Amino acid sequence: MVHKALNSIVLAAAVAVSASQADAADYRKNPFTLVYEGAITQNLPGKVNMHPVTYKLNGLDISANIYTPANYDPKKTYPAVVVAHPNGGVKEQTAGLYAQRLAEQGYIAITADAAYQGASGGQPHNTDKPANRIEDIHGMADFITRYPGVDQARLGLLGICGGGGYSLAAAQTDKRFKSVATLSMFNSGMVRRNGFMDSQLSTIQERLQQASNARAQEAAGGEVLYANNVQLTDEKIAKLPFEMYRQGFEYYGKTHAHPNSDPKYTLSSLLDLMSFDATDHIDLIDKPLLMIAGGKADSLYMTEQAFAKASGTKDKELFKIDGATHIETYWVPKYVDAAVGKLAKFYARTL
Repeated sequence: MVHKALNSIVLAAAVAVSASQADAADYRKNPFTLVYEGAITQNLPGKVNMHPVTYKLNGLDISANIYTPANYDPKKTYPAVVVAHPNGGVKEQTAGLYAQRLAEQGYIAITADAAYQGASGGQPHNTDKPANRIEDIHGMADFITRYPGVDQARLGLLGICGGGGYSLAAAQTDKRFKSVATLSMFNSGMVRRNGFMDSQLSTIQERLQQASNARAQEAAGGEVLYANNVQLTDEKIAKLPFEMYRQGFEYYGKTHAHPNSDPKYTLSSLLDLMSFDATDHIDLIDKPLLMIAGGKADSLYMTEQAFAKASGTKDKELFKIDGATHIETYWVPKYVDAAVGKLAKFYARTL
Protein backbone atom coordinates (compact mmCIF):
# COMPACT_ATOMS: atom_id res chain seq x y z
CA MET A 1 0.00 0.00 0.00
CA VAL A 2 1.02 3.63 -0.39
CA HIS A 3 2.86 5.23 2.52
CA LYS A 4 5.71 7.61 3.16
CA ALA A 5 9.17 6.79 1.81
CA LEU A 6 11.50 6.29 4.72
CA ASN A 7 15.16 6.82 5.42
CA SER A 8 17.19 7.51 8.53
CA ILE A 9 16.90 11.27 8.13
CA VAL A 10 13.12 11.12 7.83
CA LEU A 11 12.95 8.79 10.81
CA ALA A 12 15.06 11.11 12.93
CA ALA A 13 12.78 13.99 12.01
CA ALA A 14 9.54 12.15 12.72
CA VAL A 15 8.53 14.04 15.84
CA ALA A 16 4.80 14.52 15.32
CA VAL A 17 3.88 11.99 18.00
CA SER A 18 3.54 12.14 21.74
CA ALA A 19 6.60 11.30 23.83
CA SER A 20 5.06 8.12 25.25
CA GLN A 21 4.03 6.87 21.82
CA ALA A 22 7.43 7.73 20.33
CA ASP A 23 9.16 5.76 23.09
CA ALA A 24 6.89 2.77 22.51
CA ALA A 25 7.43 2.76 18.78
CA ASP A 26 11.01 4.04 18.38
CA TYR A 27 13.09 1.31 16.73
CA ARG A 28 16.26 2.87 18.16
CA LYS A 29 15.08 2.21 21.72
CA ASN A 30 14.45 -1.50 21.22
CA PRO A 31 17.41 -3.92 20.97
CA PHE A 32 15.47 -5.94 18.39
CA THR A 33 14.34 -2.71 16.60
CA LEU A 34 10.71 -3.68 17.22
CA VAL A 35 8.31 -0.74 16.86
CA TYR A 36 5.08 -1.84 18.48
CA GLU A 37 3.64 -1.26 21.93
CA GLY A 38 4.58 -3.92 24.47
CA ALA A 39 7.39 -5.28 22.32
CA ILE A 40 9.96 -7.63 23.81
CA THR A 41 13.13 -5.83 24.88
CA GLN A 42 15.05 -8.83 26.18
CA ASN A 43 14.66 -12.59 26.37
CA LEU A 44 13.91 -13.64 29.94
CA PRO A 45 13.36 -17.11 31.44
CA GLY A 46 9.70 -17.99 31.78
CA LYS A 47 8.59 -15.28 29.32
CA VAL A 48 7.77 -15.07 25.63
CA ASN A 49 11.12 -14.87 23.83
CA MET A 50 12.11 -13.75 20.34
CA HIS A 51 14.80 -15.35 18.23
CA PRO A 52 16.17 -13.63 15.10
CA VAL A 53 17.07 -16.21 12.44
CA THR A 54 18.29 -16.24 8.86
CA TYR A 55 17.63 -19.02 6.38
CA LYS A 56 18.00 -19.63 2.67
CA LEU A 57 15.06 -19.57 0.26
CA ASN A 58 15.85 -20.09 -3.41
CA GLY A 59 19.39 -18.88 -2.80
CA LEU A 60 18.36 -15.71 -0.94
CA ASP A 61 18.97 -14.91 2.73
CA ILE A 62 15.63 -14.48 4.49
CA SER A 63 15.57 -12.48 7.73
CA ALA A 64 12.96 -13.74 10.19
CA ASN A 65 11.94 -13.57 13.85
CA ILE A 66 10.60 -16.55 15.75
CA TYR A 67 8.54 -16.02 18.90
CA THR A 68 8.36 -18.83 21.45
CA PRO A 69 5.81 -19.14 24.29
CA ALA A 70 6.58 -18.62 27.95
CA ASN A 71 8.48 -21.57 29.45
CA TYR A 72 9.17 -22.90 25.96
CA ASP A 73 10.67 -26.38 26.06
CA PRO A 74 12.04 -27.70 22.74
CA LYS A 75 11.34 -31.24 23.93
CA LYS A 76 7.61 -30.52 24.08
CA THR A 77 5.30 -29.92 21.10
CA TYR A 78 3.50 -26.70 20.20
CA PRO A 79 1.18 -25.52 17.45
CA ALA A 80 2.71 -22.89 15.19
CA VAL A 81 1.52 -19.94 13.12
CA VAL A 82 3.12 -18.33 10.08
CA VAL A 83 2.52 -14.56 9.96
CA ALA A 84 2.82 -12.69 6.63
CA HIS A 85 3.42 -8.94 6.82
CA PRO A 86 1.64 -6.08 5.00
CA ASN A 87 2.82 -4.55 1.73
CA GLY A 88 5.78 -2.28 2.40
CA GLY A 89 5.90 -3.46 6.00
CA VAL A 90 8.52 -5.47 7.85
CA LYS A 91 8.55 -8.07 10.59
CA GLU A 92 9.28 -5.50 13.29
CA GLN A 93 5.92 -3.77 12.85
CA THR A 94 2.37 -5.17 13.08
CA ALA A 95 3.39 -8.68 11.93
CA GLY A 96 5.71 -8.85 14.94
CA LEU A 97 2.99 -7.55 17.25
CA TYR A 98 0.59 -10.29 16.21
CA ALA A 99 3.32 -12.95 16.29
CA GLN A 100 4.19 -11.93 19.84
CA ARG A 101 0.56 -11.92 20.93
CA LEU A 102 0.10 -15.41 19.45
CA ALA A 103 3.16 -16.61 21.34
CA GLU A 104 1.51 -15.29 24.49
CA GLN A 105 -1.35 -17.67 23.65
CA GLY A 106 1.02 -20.65 23.49
CA TYR A 107 1.95 -20.72 19.80
CA ILE A 108 5.35 -20.67 18.18
CA ALA A 109 5.10 -17.92 15.59
CA ILE A 110 7.33 -16.88 12.72
CA THR A 111 7.30 -13.70 10.69
CA ALA A 112 9.87 -12.93 8.00
CA ASP A 113 10.74 -10.02 5.77
CA ALA A 114 9.67 -10.85 2.23
CA ALA A 115 12.39 -11.73 -0.25
CA TYR A 116 13.67 -8.59 -1.98
CA GLN A 117 12.31 -6.51 0.90
CA GLY A 118 13.27 -5.40 4.39
CA ALA A 119 16.39 -7.10 5.76
CA SER A 120 16.04 -10.08 3.41
CA GLY A 121 18.19 -10.50 0.33
CA GLY A 122 17.31 -10.06 -3.32
CA GLN A 123 18.13 -7.50 -6.01
CA PRO A 124 16.83 -5.19 -7.24
CA HIS A 125 15.54 -4.56 -3.75
CA ASN A 126 11.87 -3.71 -3.33
CA THR A 127 10.85 -5.98 -6.15
CA ASP A 128 7.24 -6.88 -5.32
CA LYS A 129 5.96 -9.87 -7.26
CA PRO A 130 3.10 -12.09 -6.09
CA ALA A 131 5.01 -15.29 -6.84
CA ASN A 132 7.79 -14.16 -4.51
CA ARG A 133 5.40 -13.24 -1.70
CA ILE A 134 3.59 -16.57 -2.00
CA GLU A 135 6.90 -18.42 -2.01
CA ASP A 136 7.88 -16.49 1.15
CA ILE A 137 4.90 -18.04 2.92
CA HIS A 138 5.80 -21.54 1.75
CA GLY A 139 9.37 -20.84 2.91
CA MET A 140 8.28 -19.78 6.39
CA ALA A 141 6.32 -23.01 6.63
CA ASP A 142 9.39 -24.96 5.50
CA PHE A 143 11.51 -23.41 8.23
CA ILE A 144 9.09 -23.36 11.16
CA THR A 145 7.95 -26.96 10.70
CA ARG A 146 11.56 -28.03 11.30
CA TYR A 147 11.95 -25.82 14.36
CA PRO A 148 12.38 -27.66 17.69
CA GLY A 149 9.05 -28.27 19.39
CA VAL A 150 6.79 -27.49 16.45
CA ASP A 151 3.99 -29.94 15.77
CA GLN A 152 3.88 -30.13 11.97
CA ALA A 153 0.28 -31.33 12.13
CA ARG A 154 -0.82 -28.09 13.82
CA LEU A 155 0.32 -25.30 11.53
CA GLY A 156 -1.78 -22.17 11.03
CA LEU A 157 -1.46 -19.14 8.78
CA LEU A 158 -2.16 -15.46 9.43
CA GLY A 159 -1.81 -12.86 6.68
CA ILE A 160 -2.08 -9.13 7.32
CA CYS A 161 -3.02 -6.58 4.63
CA GLY A 162 -1.14 -7.57 1.45
CA GLY A 163 0.16 -10.59 3.35
CA GLY A 164 -3.46 -11.57 3.78
CA GLY A 165 -4.09 -11.68 0.05
CA TYR A 166 -0.92 -13.66 -0.52
CA SER A 167 -1.85 -16.01 2.31
CA LEU A 168 -5.13 -16.79 0.58
CA ALA A 169 -3.16 -17.63 -2.56
CA ALA A 170 -0.58 -19.74 -0.70
CA ALA A 171 -3.20 -21.70 1.22
CA GLN A 172 -4.99 -22.71 -1.95
CA THR A 173 -2.32 -25.34 -2.63
CA ASP A 174 -0.22 -25.62 0.54
CA LYS A 175 -2.17 -28.11 2.62
CA ARG A 176 0.32 -28.00 5.47
CA PHE A 177 -1.76 -25.09 6.77
CA LYS A 178 -4.62 -26.57 8.77
CA SER A 179 -6.40 -23.24 9.14
CA VAL A 180 -6.11 -19.80 7.57
CA ALA A 181 -6.82 -16.33 8.93
CA THR A 182 -6.51 -12.86 7.44
CA LEU A 183 -6.53 -9.43 9.03
CA SER A 184 -7.46 -6.36 6.97
CA MET A 185 -6.87 -8.36 3.78
CA PHE A 186 -5.59 -6.34 0.83
CA ASN A 187 -5.93 -7.82 -2.64
CA SER A 188 -2.72 -6.35 -4.06
CA GLY A 189 -3.16 -7.44 -7.66
CA MET A 190 -6.70 -6.15 -7.91
CA VAL A 191 -5.74 -2.76 -6.47
CA ARG A 192 -2.60 -2.39 -8.60
CA ARG A 193 -4.74 -3.25 -11.63
CA ASN A 194 -8.00 -1.39 -10.94
CA GLY A 195 -6.93 1.15 -8.36
CA PHE A 196 -8.27 1.40 -4.83
CA MET A 197 -12.06 1.19 -5.02
CA ASP A 198 -11.70 0.81 -8.82
CA SER A 199 -10.42 4.39 -9.09
CA GLN A 200 -7.94 3.72 -11.93
CA LEU A 201 -9.87 1.54 -14.36
CA SER A 202 -9.40 4.03 -17.17
CA THR A 203 -5.57 3.88 -17.02
CA ILE A 204 -4.91 0.13 -16.88
CA GLN A 205 -3.39 -0.11 -20.35
CA GLU A 206 -1.34 3.05 -19.87
CA ARG A 207 0.14 1.74 -16.63
CA LEU A 208 0.88 -1.64 -18.17
CA GLN A 209 2.78 0.15 -20.93
CA GLN A 210 4.78 2.07 -18.33
CA ALA A 211 5.62 -1.19 -16.56
CA SER A 212 6.62 -2.79 -19.84
CA ASN A 213 8.90 0.12 -20.65
CA ALA A 214 10.46 -0.13 -17.19
CA ARG A 215 11.12 -3.83 -17.71
CA ALA A 216 12.76 -3.10 -21.06
CA GLN A 217 14.93 -0.44 -19.46
CA GLU A 218 16.05 -2.85 -16.74
CA ALA A 219 16.83 -5.54 -19.30
CA ALA A 220 19.01 -3.08 -21.20
CA GLY A 221 21.00 -2.34 -18.05
CA GLY A 222 19.35 1.00 -17.42
CA GLU A 223 18.09 2.60 -14.23
CA VAL A 224 15.55 0.64 -12.18
CA LEU A 225 12.36 2.67 -11.90
CA TYR A 226 10.11 2.56 -8.83
CA ALA A 227 6.44 3.16 -8.11
CA ASN A 228 5.34 4.82 -4.85
CA ASN A 229 8.80 6.39 -4.46
CA VAL A 230 7.35 9.53 -2.94
CA GLN A 231 7.50 11.76 0.11
CA LEU A 232 4.46 13.81 0.99
CA THR A 233 3.92 16.79 3.26
CA ASP A 234 1.31 16.60 5.99
CA GLU A 235 -0.88 18.86 3.88
CA LYS A 236 -0.72 16.51 0.89
CA ILE A 237 -1.34 13.48 3.10
CA ALA A 238 -4.47 15.13 4.49
CA LYS A 239 -5.78 15.52 0.92
CA LEU A 240 -5.38 11.86 -0.02
CA PRO A 241 -8.79 10.47 -1.00
CA PHE A 242 -8.68 7.26 1.05
CA GLU A 243 -8.44 6.95 4.82
CA MET A 244 -6.30 3.82 4.62
CA TYR A 245 -3.60 5.73 2.77
CA ARG A 246 -3.82 8.77 5.05
CA GLN A 247 -3.47 6.65 8.17
CA GLY A 248 -0.85 4.49 6.45
CA PHE A 249 1.43 7.49 6.03
CA GLU A 250 1.09 8.19 9.73
CA TYR A 251 1.73 4.58 10.77
CA TYR A 252 4.68 3.86 8.48
CA GLY A 253 6.17 7.35 8.35
CA LYS A 254 5.72 8.53 11.91
CA THR A 255 4.24 6.46 14.72
CA HIS A 256 5.68 3.04 13.79
CA ALA A 257 8.44 3.90 11.35
CA HIS A 258 11.26 1.43 10.71
CA PRO A 259 14.27 2.01 8.43
CA ASN A 260 13.72 -1.30 6.59
CA SER A 261 10.09 -0.51 5.78
CA ASP A 262 9.68 1.02 2.35
CA PRO A 263 6.59 1.72 0.23
CA LYS A 264 8.29 1.73 -3.14
CA TYR A 265 8.40 -1.23 -5.50
CA THR A 266 9.96 -1.73 -8.91
CA LEU A 267 7.69 -0.41 -11.61
CA SER A 268 8.31 -3.57 -13.63
CA SER A 269 6.67 -5.56 -10.81
CA LEU A 270 3.34 -4.34 -12.14
CA LEU A 271 3.68 -6.80 -15.03
CA ASP A 272 3.12 -9.54 -12.45
CA LEU A 273 0.95 -7.66 -9.97
CA MET A 274 -1.65 -6.46 -12.46
CA SER A 275 -2.43 -9.96 -13.72
CA PHE A 276 -2.75 -11.37 -10.18
CA ASP A 277 -5.85 -11.65 -8.03
CA ALA A 278 -5.85 -13.17 -4.54
CA THR A 279 -9.31 -14.65 -5.10
CA ASP A 280 -8.49 -16.61 -8.26
CA HIS A 281 -8.98 -20.29 -7.35
CA ILE A 282 -9.86 -19.34 -3.75
CA ASP A 283 -12.32 -22.23 -3.84
CA LEU A 284 -9.27 -24.51 -3.46
CA ILE A 285 -9.08 -23.50 0.19
CA ASP A 286 -10.83 -26.34 2.00
CA LYS A 287 -9.61 -25.58 5.51
CA PRO A 288 -11.20 -23.43 8.23
CA LEU A 289 -11.05 -19.76 7.22
CA LEU A 290 -11.36 -16.69 9.44
CA MET A 291 -11.32 -13.25 7.84
CA ILE A 292 -11.05 -10.24 10.18
CA ALA A 293 -11.43 -6.62 9.12
CA GLY A 294 -12.27 -3.27 10.59
CA GLY A 295 -15.95 -2.42 10.42
CA LYS A 296 -15.07 1.13 9.31
CA ALA A 297 -12.22 0.13 6.97
CA ASP A 298 -12.46 1.50 3.44
CA SER A 299 -10.64 -1.69 2.39
CA LEU A 300 -13.41 -3.87 3.82
CA TYR A 301 -14.82 -4.57 0.37
CA MET A 302 -11.79 -6.73 -0.45
CA THR A 303 -12.37 -9.01 2.53
CA GLU A 304 -16.07 -9.24 1.76
CA GLN A 305 -15.43 -10.13 -1.89
CA ALA A 306 -12.89 -12.81 -1.01
CA PHE A 307 -15.10 -14.26 1.72
CA ALA A 308 -18.02 -14.59 -0.67
CA LYS A 309 -15.86 -16.41 -3.23
CA ALA A 310 -14.36 -18.84 -0.68
CA SER A 311 -16.78 -21.63 -1.53
CA GLY A 312 -14.39 -24.53 -0.90
CA THR A 313 -14.84 -24.50 2.86
CA LYS A 314 -18.00 -24.55 4.92
CA ASP A 315 -16.03 -23.61 8.04
CA LYS A 316 -15.60 -19.91 7.42
CA GLU A 317 -16.34 -16.71 9.32
CA LEU A 318 -16.14 -13.01 8.58
CA PHE A 319 -15.48 -11.03 11.76
CA LYS A 320 -15.76 -7.24 11.70
CA ILE A 321 -14.14 -5.22 14.46
CA ASP A 322 -16.61 -2.49 15.35
CA GLY A 323 -15.27 1.02 14.83
CA ALA A 324 -11.87 0.00 13.43
CA THR A 325 -10.29 1.27 10.23
CA HIS A 326 -7.74 -0.73 8.22
CA ILE A 327 -4.59 0.74 9.79
CA GLU A 328 -6.10 0.89 13.28
CA THR A 329 -6.23 -2.92 13.35
CA TYR A 330 -2.42 -2.80 13.16
CA TRP A 331 -1.83 -1.12 16.48
CA VAL A 332 -4.80 0.36 18.42
CA PRO A 333 -4.83 -1.77 21.62
CA LYS A 334 -8.59 -2.38 21.86
CA TYR A 335 -8.78 -3.42 18.21
CA VAL A 336 -5.68 -5.61 18.45
CA ASP A 337 -7.15 -7.22 21.57
CA ALA A 338 -10.39 -7.94 19.69
CA ALA A 339 -8.51 -9.49 16.77
CA VAL A 340 -6.20 -11.55 18.97
CA GLY A 341 -9.11 -12.78 21.04
CA LYS A 342 -10.86 -13.99 17.92
CA LEU A 343 -7.67 -15.53 16.50
CA ALA A 344 -6.93 -17.33 19.77
CA LYS A 345 -10.34 -19.02 19.77
CA PHE A 346 -10.07 -19.85 16.07
CA TYR A 347 -6.64 -21.45 16.29
CA ALA A 348 -7.49 -23.23 19.56
CA ARG A 349 -10.39 -24.89 17.76
CA THR A 350 -8.69 -25.61 14.45
CA LEU A 351 -5.12 -26.45 15.48
